[in-house]
Amino acid sequence: MAWWLWIVVGLGLLVFELATPGGLFALFFGAAAIVVGLLAGVGLAGPVLAQWVLFSGLSIGALALLRGRLRDRLTHRPIAVDTLVGETAVPLADLEPNAVGKAELRGSSWEARNVAGVPLAAGQRCRVVQVDGLALCIGPEEGRRP
Repeated sequence: MAWWLWIVVGLGLLVFELATPGGLFALFFGAAAIVVGLLAGVGLAGPVLAQWVLFSGLSIGALALLRGRLRDRLTHRPIAVDTLVGETAVPLADLEPNAVGKAELRGSSWEARNVAGVPLAAGQRCRVVQVDGLALCIGPEEGRRP
């Protein structure tokens, strides 16, 4: 089989993978076809039967070894907001007790409510004590002053 035919088939399989949502099957077959085409182009793939065996081994091996890891990496998992309890947040403006404002946490601006009985100053390091929906309930860090 001509080396360029392997490349064309490989590119076609990669385009097919892009056109189909999320299966991640044709990707490995397309990559294996391109590898076999490159090896055949430099004369290292051997006769046609060896090329087909190499293609099958590469594609199925890569599919078995890499597909799960790649799908895990590509699937977006939202941050569990319960893990934010105990983190340090910084109010962007002064917050009186029970007042709602904005606070910065992990580089993002969040709605925040002062659940402490004391005012919080802008820039003061505060502790997240609870998460209520998408709002942080914050209070002062123990032993710290603004």
